Amino acid sequence: MPKRLTATQHEQYERDGVCFPVRAVTETEAAELRAHLETAEHRLGGPIAGILRHKSHLLWPWLADLVRRPALLDAVEDLIGPDILVWGSNLFVKDAHDPAFVSWHQDSTYWGLSESAAVTAWVAFSPSTRESGCLRVSPGSHRVDELPHLDNPTANNLLTRGQEVQVRINDAIDVVLAPGEMSLHHVRTVHGSNPNRSDDRRIGFAIRYIPTRVRQRAGRDFATLMRGRDAYGHFGPEPVPATDLNPAAVAAHAKIMRVVGETLLQGASPQNLR
Repeated sequence: MPKRLTATQHEQYERDGVCFPVRAVTETEAAELRAHLETAEHRLGGPIAGILRHKSHLLWPWLADLVRRPALLDAVEDLIGPDILVWGSNLFVKDAHDPAFVSWHQDSTYWGLSESAAVTAWVAFSPSTRESGCLRVSPGSHRVDELPHLDNPTANNLLTRGQEVQVRINDAIDVVLAPGEMSLHHVRTVHGSNPNRSDDRRIGFAIRYIPTRVRQRAGRDFATLMRGRDAYGHFGPEPVPATDLNPAAVAAHAKIMRVVGETLLQGASPQNLR
């Protein structure tokens, strides 16, 4: 029996490669998450950038708590089963009138995972609308194999490599979310987003979940068991942060990102992660 998703939402995911909106946290909790993020930015003296944007749940307890929320895990379990690892996370922040964008791509292209069973929960901390540059997907694109991509990194592309699918996208749907809502998309769904033309920031947190049976084909990698049992042990362990940017957590995160860089980012130095 499904734990969280309705039959309609499950059908939407199977048909389109994405389902939304799904309530992840309350609007009040979303506002608190945004406040945590903006406090972190204030303490850093600028935006959360570079490797701090990646696997951020290993650095801040409020993100470590979010990736473990039963509301998220119940929805993910409905799609990939009860034995769940969190493999990665990424902060995507576009300031008001920010030219930043995400090129059309498939997540599976450079992830090196052994099968296409990964799902991303994209949680909105602020309104994610067409005007603010919400996620856009090409419905049904997850049913095709991996498409050819070209690396074209630019200053305004939020993707590490600037990878872009080399086919024309003629159809797209806007994944509009209110604060606290999330979308769930398949690892092969072609997606991207436009610049933010609104007067508010567009803040989202993408969490990458995989079944424990999935392995990394490209080399060493790390993940954390969220639910169920890991009978495989394909991934190295990760720490849980005790406090914001705890020195031990920062050191562990840096080490993990160096290894991940060697595994997944050949030609794209982790020092240049945007």
